[in-house]
Amino acid sequence: MKTLLIIPPLTQLNTPYPSTAYLKSFLNTNQFESTQKDLGLDLILKLFSPQGLEDIRSCILKSKSKRTDSIVFFLEAFDDYKQTILPVINFLQGNDLSLAVRIATRKLVPEGPRFLHLQEHAQILDLFGTMGTQDQAKHIASLYLDDLADVIREGVDSKFEFSKYGEKLASSQNSYDTIYNQLHATPGLIETYLFEIIDDYMKYAPDVVGWTLPFPGNVYGALVCSQYIKTKYPHTKTVIGGGYVNTELRELSDPRLFEIIDYAIFDDGEKPFLNLLNFLDERVKEKDLLRTAYLKNDAVLKSNFNSPDIGFKDIPAPSYEGLDFKRYLSMLEMPNPMHRMWSDFKWNKLILAHGCYWKKCTFCDTSLDYIQRFEPQKAETILNYMKDIRAKTGSSGFHFVDEAAPPALLKSLSQKIIETREIFSWWGNIRFDPFFNQDVTQLMADAGCVAVTGGLEVASPRLLKLINKGVSLENVARVAKSFKNAGVYVHAYLMYGFPTQTELETINSLEVVRQLFKNQCLDSAYWHRFVATVHSPVGKNPSEFQIQIQKPNTTDRFFAINEIPFYDPLEVDHDFLGVGLRKALYNYMHGIGLDEDVRVWFEDVVPKTTLPKNYIAKILAEDTSYPLNESHLHKNEA
Repeated sequence: MKTLLIIPPLTQLNTPYPSTAYLKSFLNTNQFESTQKDLGLDLILKLFSPQGLEDIRSCILKSKSKRTDSIVFFLEAFDDYKQTILPVINFLQGNDLSLAVRIATRKLVPEGPRFLHLQEHAQILDLFGTMGTQDQAKHIASLYLDDLADVIREGVDSKFEFSKYGEKLASSQNSYDTIYNQLHATPGLIETYLFEIIDDYMKYAPDVVGWTLPFPGNVYGALVCSQYIKTKYPHTKTVIGGGYVNTELRELSDPRLFEIIDYAIFDDGEKPFLNLLNFLDERVKEKDLLRTAYLKNDAVLKSNFNSPDIGFKDIPAPSYEGLDFKRYLSMLEMPNPMHRMWSDFKWNKLILAHGCYWKKCTFCDTSLDYIQRFEPQKAETILNYMKDIRAKTGSSGFHFVDEAAPPALLKSLSQKIIETREIFSWWGNIRFDPFFNQDVTQLMADAGCVAVTGGLEVASPRLLKLINKGVSLENVARVAKSFKNAGVYVHAYLMYGFPTQTELETINSLEVVRQLFKNQCLDSAYWHRFVATVHSPVGKNPSEFQIQIQKPNTTDRFFAINEIPFYDPLEVDHDFLGVGLRKALYNYMHGIGLDEDVRVWFEDVVPKTTLPKNYIAKILAEDTSYPLNESHLHKNEA
């Protein structure tokens, strides 16, 4: 029995998403033949080609869509785009680095609306340094592709973005109607391209096609292709699984989804997928299906959710066989050293531990298995995985994609990397845990840690307690500064709009962020608007957070649910505040406005901060030998 595993459009362009790699490795160890494909990457390379640009122009000329600035410029500069597209793609793939010299002169590629900020702020390129030709060229080439992406979205398919496709169709859609109607619309250029690529994939003659759906922005691409497969290759079984299925489809009851897919798998996919393949191969009975939804007697049936799972320590290292790293694109859309971690470089993605060692944050999906069941891998095993993957992919860079990497495990892994004198570069997500003192962060840096991302969330003492983050602002400042002192880039995830958050608390949070940048504790950050989810403590116990939520009525045609609307009696205009927060942060990341009063970023009157201007500086000046606490001590981490 042959299985084709597909990453649907779109996730990242610089590196493959790891879910199919983990599943392929597991299938290999269980003697099931499989291959894997990145449909998003193949779509991009097909679109961004001379023929692709010809087809894009043809669609625009035939359509009645509004001629935006991006479209007008594209049509006027079409010959230049067609001539330069392959060289630019080849450069961003790392195959022709000498082209950087010409691209950096800003005389080779056409410069559309995305370049306006360079015309107004030419000094931005100075951030790359006088000898930073490669990075300057990569930034210019990225803006060039961004212009073309705008053309596609505005003139060809409004569902298209570089990191997602049709996201709004799938995000917390209680009804399947929106997706269903779109699936029965006339295919456009992108759908047609996807079908052509699928036809090429199907030469492998798989018995089963498995789709990983990590995010809402992957769902429509997978479903429209699965529909095509069911029509043209009706004997092929189709299966979906992944983060979107785990979080949003747990109440699924609409039978129409099963017109185009045969099975949906929940939570960790290894054992359920193995049982399903054995069932399809007639080795086990239907009763042996695990955490699998399927249609029976015109109703959605969900199989056993209680069977023991395979331990994380027994899951082999991911296999990236079939995913050619040389075809991926390194993008540099923002001249910020931390931001490039997501879009630049060809990282091998690896998981250190299943679940989260803290698993107490009230905004998080703590009731679900992917958070709740904490099981770390051994440091020695991880190091062996890293060496094996490096040998096969040719890349020594690793992105640890844990919810929050266990501190003691990171320390142990760092010690083993140093002891064995291996050379790696790695980064990942952490909590701003007091465990990370100056000695530990320096050890991690010496072992190859180049960056960390962490959730500061709401920079307010009262709200940090309310969300049960388990850290204080003092912790965050000191830990971030320790990483920065060790030469490690630091990114903070921020949140606004949490239940009962006042306008003043939001302004004070921004003041904390300003001071963190001012005192060189952060390199970058990102504001998220709080949403309540059905699987979080906030969603499950709204009265404890003084809000009222509106849960949809589940019916026999229910599709997805994750985010749930809520009413906060405080009635703060978080939409208005969000505009100022994002504007301030964009400037802070460029080193602009760090001495300005935070109120300058808002178009209307907001409260004056009540924090002293030396709030963070005073914290950093105090004794930094901050103590550990029991939340960091896990005997099995290392």
